[in-house]
Amino acid sequence: FNMGAMENKGLNIFNTKYVLARPDTATDADYQAIDRVVAHEYFHNWTGNRVTCRDWFQLSLKEGLTVFRDQEFGADTHSRAVTRIQDVRALRVGQFPEDAGPMAHPVRPASYAEINNFYTATVYNKGAEVVRMIHTLLGREGFRAGMDLYFQRHDGQAVTCEDFVSAMQDASGVDLAQFRRWYARAGTPRLKAEGTWDAAARRYTLSLTQSLAPTAYEQRLKDAGMPIVEGPLHIPVALGLVLPDGSDAPLRLAGEPAHADTTRVLSLTETAQTFVFEDIAAAPVVSLLRDFSAPVQLDFEQTDAELAHLMAHDADAFNRWEAGQRLATRVLLAGIKAGGEGTGWIPDDFVAACGRVLDAGLTGDPALAAEALVLPAEQVLAEAVAGRGEAIDPEAIHRARVSLRRHLAMQLRERFETVWTALAPAEPYAPDGAQVGRRALRNLCLGYMAESDDATLKKAVLPRLLGQFEAGGNMTDVIAALGTLANLELPERDTALAAFYAHWQDEALVVDKWLQVQATSRLPGTAARVRELMRHPAFDLKNPNKVYALVRSFCGANPRHFHAADGSGYALAADVIIELQAINPQVASRLARSFDRWRQFDAVRQGHARTALERIRACENLAKDVAEVVGNALK
Repeated sequence: FNMGAMENKGLNIFNTKYVLARPDTATDADYQAIDRVVAHEYFHNWTGNRVTCRDWFQLSLKEGLTVFRDQEFGADTHSRAVTRIQDVRALRVGQFPEDAGPMAHPVRPASYAEINNFYTATVYNKGAEVVRMIHTLLGREGFRAGMDLYFQRHDGQAVTCEDFVSAMQDASGVDLAQFRRWYARAGTPRLKAEGTWDAAARRYTLSLTQSLAPTAYEQRLKDAGMPIVEGPLHIPVALGLVLPDGSDAPLRLAGEPAHADTTRVLSLTETAQTFVFEDIAAAPVVSLLRDFSAPVQLDFEQTDAELAHLMAHDADAFNRWEAGQRLATRVLLAGIKAGGEGTGWIPDDFVAACGRVLDAGLTGDPALAAEALVLPAEQVLAEAVAGRGEAIDPEAIHRARVSLRRHLAMQLRERFETVWTALAPAEPYAPDGAQVGRRALRNLCLGYMAESDDATLKKAVLPRLLGQFEAGGNMTDVIAALGTLANLELPERDTALAAFYAHWQDEALVVDKWLQVQATSRLPGTAARVRELMRHPAFDLKNPNKVYALVRSFCGANPRHFHAADGSGYALAADVIIELQAINPQVASRLARSFDRWRQFDAVRQGHARTALERIRACENLAKDVAEVVGNALK
């Protein structure tokens, strides 16, 4: 089964991955995914079945809206802040690169060659963000009124995205005419911000500018003689002004009679607009895009001290995390420029800030602390490099990220050990919010501790790793230990992998985890190991779950090795796609999307990628799904 699940009326169908779980075989993430996927399919009873799509162009009408609903369910069931962070991280890793690649398309494309290629992060995840922006503009009550009117008008009908937006507009009285452009425009907008504080006038002036670069989608429309939608978007910008004492300033825009809330939603509808806030007693630090109020790239020059202030005091939990990510990205970009060598590019203040986050994990929300200490993904860093007009160097990105992890491990070693010890389980396993947060932070600490120098690793950390792996208890802790061991060049690594398979070889979903931890290993020779595993009895090319666990994990979650300078990663992917496209063209097409950003790398890697893509394109009787992806990549 290629999908996670399917909302067939009266007979929902689920991939076993999203219905089968018990503590010794499923992780916390598995339990949460099951919650979300089951909810998603049942929510489709209304948004997808009772009110359905007039045609395939309206696919996001049901999928984007239902993803938004399952996200809100996840936020209500688990931690709202952590759920939002995880959803935005997935958007940045999967959808932002799609918006910048050869298969770029809007939430509602004007044309398509193969509809299976449009079950994408844009239609689902960005589609959910478009719905969320409507929720932000209308407010909770206005959005609920819009949903009620939508169902009242269209129950039992096949409708369009315009029908949904019209119901929202009519129920709330908010003009969404310009907002509709989000459905027709591809690409990730850039939001540039500049601010000044006038101490004498007690006034803060914020200037916002939006831009949206042309994408491959506009070129396809132009080639087909189809019209292109232009003009500025309607972007909701939620913000607060954080004062030096850490409190939020009450906000009053110039011309307003009284202060309103400490978080305001500004409507940016022009290319450039200025907003003036009165009665601001001291120089504030601006907290922009609270709760990630719009799926944009933010260009805002804030100092390290300002970002640290937001990390410590922002009332918006998402933006506390976001400030840390922006600061970490800044540090890592300096490290990438240095080739990932040395540690002179790592500021002491950044290490201190991470230490404060770690300490807060014991007294506050451990799940939020765990998220805050996860460094920006290599894929996100690659897009940041490309956004500066530079060629992506996956080796430098990987070295810089590993160097920063090792530096933090050395500088904060005692604190990592203290937190790991303090969070030891004291009750039977349950996948509830409190336990999930403690396990997340404890396993993150163990991962950092494993970055220690060789002597400390073997003497103090390895016994803890092996103890956690062998003790079992729950799959969350076991797979965290195994995943860490999979990145260590030690004989215990192979012993643990062999023992894990021997124990779980009859549990298909657990074997998928065994395949995945090896496919995502940072150790040399991973591509060759993936080829070996493709010949292993546990792997079956005809089983989509096996292909996703092994090959898609390698191509999508191991950028260092997929983009290897010798072309071995590209060659492996091409071999699999050529064989798989005759068996399962939809899954083969998804693998081919791994090549989307090949033109952003150096000339040597581009040469290898082009060779692989041309080899796929020359395949006899190439499936339509794959032909579209590869053809667009080579244009």
